[in-house]
Amino acid sequence: MNENVKVTAEKIRKLEVQGARNVAIAAVQAIQTQIEQTKARTKNAFIEELQEAQTLLFATRETEPLMRNAIRYLVSHAQNNQIYEINALKEAVILSAGQFLVNLEASIELTAEIGAKRIEDGAVVFTHCHSSTVTRLLAKAKAAGKEFAVICTETRPAFQGRITAKELVGLGIETTFIVDSAARVFIEDSDIVIVGADAITAEGNVVNKIGTSGLSVLAHEARKPFYVVSELLKFDPETLTGKCEKIEQRNPAEVWSEPPRGLTVRNPAFDVTPNRNIHGIVCEEGIIAPQSIVQVMRSRYSWVF
Repeated sequence: MNENVKVTAEKIRKLEVQGARNVAIAAVQAIQTQIEQTKARTKNAFIEELQEAQTLLFATRETEPLMRNAIRYLVSHAQNNQIYEINALKEAVILSAGQFLVNLEASIELTAEIGAKRIEDGAVVFTHCHSSTVTRLLAKAKAAGKEFAVICTETRPAFQGRITAKELVGLGIETTFIVDSAARVFIEDSDIVIVGADAITAEGNVVNKIGTSGLSVLAHEARKPFYVVSELLKFDPETLTGKCEKIEQRNPAEVWSEPPRGLTVRNPAFDVTPNRNIHGIVCEEGIIAPQSIVQVMRSRYSWVF
């Protein structure tokens, strides 16, 4: 096993690399390095190495379909490639990895452009946790000359909302920072709710940072449109067969480092927002109904299946 893959896997597991996009990029780059340094002399040995890296990286986080889809793409490209000469095969897969990252960046850029059009001048946007795509969307709306404000949650226990707040203030966007439990109070002041996603299921349900599902209920109650901004490759094909998306359980010490003896502390990282609470998924295909996710995926990324 390549040492770079092991180090990257550990960084992902320890949350030293955060955000679905950043995790996917780190994993692809680690595999690129492994390919460059491989000592495999046959195609079978080369693929076995890739599969070992795949197994290790898949085990780092339970809720990372974008990373898993990225690795699936590279492994399938190696398996289905008709090249058998090892150096030529290495070059082909490395080029494929680079193109995947280029395409991923393009899909994020297009998603942000599409979503920015939903931000109206004078609007108040409510968001939760940190999504680089949501931040890019808001940056594009700002660059288009729109004046709007954002309310963002602190997002306990890891406080990812602070990342969002810092980025938005840096962009010159009027930003209000609130504790998670104040969401019901402040959602009345908003016009639209926009959040990211860590995974999308075959039913069009969305897995995102804990608290997102509750926020969707508050938005429904307050009659505020609730949009999810996500690259399509966060779709998890394993949910097609009835498998539920696993919810990662983080270390209880993140919540309370020294709790009283005998106390049980639970720390789920994500929750599931049902499709009925989602007005639309903003993605590189446009704004789609969550229930149409499988059809859209088969049209654009058939290799996932």
